[in-house]
Amino acid sequence: MEDTLTLAEAIDDLVSAEDFLDYFEVPYDPAVVQVNRLHILQRFHDYLARQAPNLPPEEGTQRGIYRLWLERAYLDFVHSDSLTEKVFAVFQNVPQPGGGMSSFVSLDKVFR
Repeated sequence: MEDTLTLAEAIDDLVSAEDFLDYFEVPYDPAVVQVNRLHILQRFHDYLARQAPNLPPEEGTQRGIYRLWLERAYLDFVHSDSLTEKVFAVFQNVPQPGGGMSSFVSLDKVFR
């Protein structure tokens, strides 16, 4: 990846979880990533979405924050698993008024 790219440009070129981890120089076990790649990227996205309003304007500082959150997202799945972490809405069971649980996900949430 070229050093002349902005952070946004570099991220646009990243395709896989391995690309992100390599770009941000986060050491990883390929076996962990192979099983959890989508979960790691979604968790990374979720962390950044919560942090976005507080990001400093300096790109170098943003890179460090992105790296921190990506490493944390990866480590979430080193120390746990996708069923426990429940990153995706389909894994988030909701109690129903009449009893039981539902993991219904409406189409508006799928395509947002």
